[in-house]
Amino acid sequence: MCKTISPYSYKGSVSIVTGRLAIEDVRPQLSAGTYPSKAVVGELVPVSAQVWREGHDAISATLTITGPKDSQIAASPLHITMHQDEFNEDLVHAFFIPDVMGTWTFQVDAWSDPMRTWRHAVTKKIEAGQSEEELANDLIHGADLFDKAAKGVPDKSQRKVLQAIAKELRTHKEQLRTRVAPALSETTLSILAEHPLRELLTTGQPNAVLVERRDALVNSWYELFPRSTGGVDADGNPIHGTFETTARALNRVAKMGFDTVYFPPIHPIGEVHRKGKNNSLVPEPDDVGSPWAVGSAQGGHDTVHPQLGTIDDFKTLLQYAKKLGLEVAIDLALQAAPDHPWAVEHRDFFTSQPDGTIAYAENPPKKYQDIYPLNFDNNPTEIYAEIYKMVMFWVEIGVTTFRVDNPHTKPANFWQWLISKVHETNPDIIFLAEAFTRPARLYGLAKVGFSQSYTYFTWKTSKYELTRFAEEIAAMSDVCRPNLFVNTPDILHASLQYGGRAIFAIRAALAATMSPLWGVYSGYELFENQAVAPDSEEYLDSEKYQLRPRDFEAALNNGDSLEPYIATLNKIRREHPALQQLRQIHFHHAPNDNIIAYSKVDPVTGDAVLVVVNLDPHHDQETVLELDMSQIGQSPDASFTAHDLVTGRDFPWYARTFVRLSPWGDVAHILQLPKVEGAALAKIRERAVNDYRA
Repeated sequence: MCKTISPYSYKGSVSIVTGRLAIEDVRPQLSAGTYPSKAVVGELVPVSAQVWREGHDAISATLTITGPKDSQIAASPLHITMHQDEFNEDLVHAFFIPDVMGTWTFQVDAWSDPMRTWRHAVTKKIEAGQSEEELANDLIHGADLFDKAAKGVPDKSQRKVLQAIAKELRTHKEQLRTRVAPALSETTLSILAEHPLRELLTTGQPNAVLVERRDALVNSWYELFPRSTGGVDADGNPIHGTFETTARALNRVAKMGFDTVYFPPIHPIGEVHRKGKNNSLVPEPDDVGSPWAVGSAQGGHDTVHPQLGTIDDFKTLLQYAKKLGLEVAIDLALQAAPDHPWAVEHRDFFTSQPDGTIAYAENPPKKYQDIYPLNFDNNPTEIYAEIYKMVMFWVEIGVTTFRVDNPHTKPANFWQWLISKVHETNPDIIFLAEAFTRPARLYGLAKVGFSQSYTYFTWKTSKYELTRFAEEIAAMSDVCRPNLFVNTPDILHASLQYGGRAIFAIRAALAATMSPLWGVYSGYELFENQAVAPDSEEYLDSEKYQLRPRDFEAALNNGDSLEPYIATLNKIRREHPALQQLRQIHFHHAPNDNIIAYSKVDPVTGDAVLVVVNLDPHHDQETVLELDMSQIGQSPDASFTAHDLVTGRDFPWYARTFVRLSPWGDVAHILQLPKVEGAALAKIRERAVNDYRA
């Protein structure tokens, strides 16, 4: 039996050869087993390994799964005979579907399969025309194997079947093929698959899988600033929003079908070195400052901005959001304004300059005079304790999701400690890493515990870039769950600045279908596209530094809103399991580089979706799309009806189909395909293992 282990203390190995047989390249396995791989409740988790031995005797493998105490298999581990790959006989694979959160373990054991060796030898010899006399030793050996196998079968009727085969092999009453036939029957193979005869057993090492709640993988995010929800006064001047006005704004967010609404920091904002509009160093008296400059004389990270309301008002907002089916995520920005209480009471939390001042944050050429970064090496014991206390303050209020600002500028071992400590008592807490950083850091943060991660999707615009990106995030699904935000308050990509309205629909369609996680920052639905300066990705009149009330209702009534399209995308995502999984995606050949096409098949239900997108926001594009029919569970010469989930239209579809998409009409087809079932679905699962290992 596998021993249940802590996901943060487990040590394993990439390649194991511990006994008579070889077990290598076991997957999923992260950093030689240092960290657990990722999964969520209800997700199909593929497991594979290379197993091999000398000579020609058959080798097989068993996958043993052990679940947490609340799982259906907690009392007794689940043993699954692994399948041998069709094209690589040394590759074995299987899968399991966790039913509860917690740390699961799996183990791959290799064993000599004398029954399969015997079947192969006898079949070949009979086909070669060898006589019963020539096969005498083989038949006796087979009878001995079936007697031995019968002893390991608990069911009496199945045991008798194997014993009868052994007896038949020892008699001389029937012709050779008739005597051997029962040993090769499907019934017999089924019994032996359930109760295999295993010799030379070589035991593998346990590997950990940390299973989180499903929202860690399948979720749609919407970002808004509560302070911008107050509308305007009679003279058109912005009014500072409150938690009460924010609650009213959530009705629209819920109507669009989002699951999580994310608020930038809701704490008091520093007044020392406060930034003005458009990041000005000279603020006006009415400038509200950047919410990421956390803290003032009014309080720090465990308080709320007084103009937004009180802690009780925030609790009321959480309850209202829950009624709407929304989860509230708050920002965890581990930094401080110069007038944050920490800067007075805990100067050793920061870096002191030679002149005695505290160093402010810089990312040349950007300067953040209003923000002091923490120094985790000065006084780690007190910093860790203070941050944990602060996080648990919000957890106890009812916050279950944190978007973490710039986690790659803090030590990775701190995050491992904090997240694991929070999960000890609250395993349902989700942490999203806002880390636009190098791959080693991005994936490293995911390994130490972050549930979700920002990515470079915003900058992937060409067909080549998008294809490579999507294939990478699928291949890394055991490591990282990518949240594809189409924009953020910091990122207004050039494609949105110059692509016109069509590009907003194009990017939304891509983000919503390439990953089970996607996000939208408020204003995207209004096609906001003006940068503060040429070659800048900063918004003009950025909401980071001022109130930005928006009249969403007027825009919707005037047909100047992307809200209906976004709502349609979220509805499609909710209804189609194919778009709720990350591991399986296949790109199909479209000769036109301005058209990208990919299919997704849910390996559990067989739900299948084909997405075809025009990447050109300025011109009609057409192509003859060439489908790899095997990847959608169809025969090469099949034809079927594809139902467009965006427009409701039906199209006849073939292996080669003409497609035309327009930026002034349908920028994308999101097509429901016939459900994949039976052997076709098994083939797709097997191909997914090979793609995953490529």
